Amino acid sequence: MATHDKLLIKILRGTSDANIPFSGLCNLLKVFGFYERIRGDHHIFTKNNVNEILNLQPIGSEAKPYQVKQIRNIILKYKLNFGEDNE
Repeated sequence: MATHDKLLIKILRGTSDANIPFSGLCNLLKVFGFYERIRGDHHIFTKNNVNEILNLQPIGSEAKPYQVKQIRNIILKYKLNFGEDNE
């Protein structure tokens, strides 16, 4: 099973939102087709046909739990799949 698959399952389960690595979360969003812009420690992700703008900041090497929850909700709301552009 690929690393992205394992991380996606962990996010969708919602049982360990505080233990998601920030770099892995950023890479997962890129695989979903999001574009990343960095301003300081703010990583801003946008995607065509997704109305929400994701503004992520790390806590050390981990992602903030509430931001993991936001990403889970967007994945489910838009039914995102790996590598699709949804244009």
